[in-house]
Amino acid sequence: MAIFESGEALLADSGGKDIVFLDVEMPGLSGIYVGNELKKKNEAVIIFIITSFSEYLDEAMRFHVFRYLSKPLERQRLFRNLRDAIQIYHSAAVKLLIETRQGCHTVSASDIISVESMGRVVIVHTVQGDYESMQTMKYWLDILKINSFFQPHRSFIINMKYVSGFDHTLIHLCDNRIQAYLTRRKYTEFKQAYLLYLESVR
Repeated sequence: MAIFESGEALLADSGGKDIVFLDVEMPGLSGIYVGNELKKKNEAVIIFIITSFSEYLDEAMRFHVFRYLSKPLERQRLFRNLRDAIQIYHSAAVKLLIETRQGCHTVSASDIISVESMGRVVIVHTVQGDYESMQTMKYWLDILKINSFFQPHRSFIINMKYVSGFDHTLIHLCDNRIQAYLTRRKYTEFKQAYLLYLESVR
């Protein structure tokens, strides 16, 4: 853990930042400005904004602040939200092995967009590219028991991080580049899970 007395000192530090607590009104640069700059450097950084002034909420939401905490801090709420942040951090940090006929590839769980079963072929769509996995769909269902993943259809597992829209039959991922089927009986369950996911990453 590290403590910085100003936003300038925090931004000047070259060390990695995973979870950051920012006061809006700090000496020098504001917490809103610092948060924006941290997100530019690392989109995955988890940021808590702490302030007594609710008028900063809209600005904080624009760069996807994880939580907005009001002063004076309530101990139980602080620790409950910190537990949520740690869970999100560990989920994103999980490394997985994709075994293909050409070799093995290591990817972060957070980089997996979806897993698709096409007959006997299982395709893992990732940010880096698509892989024809030798592992079964059951293997991926077991290993992707992480809060951001959901099975909307027996042939698909999707990462809610990449959802750009959905209707009663299809989920659109990565600005419609990839699509997954959504069964009608799972529509309500998926919608609730997706809303909970959005709440967890605000």
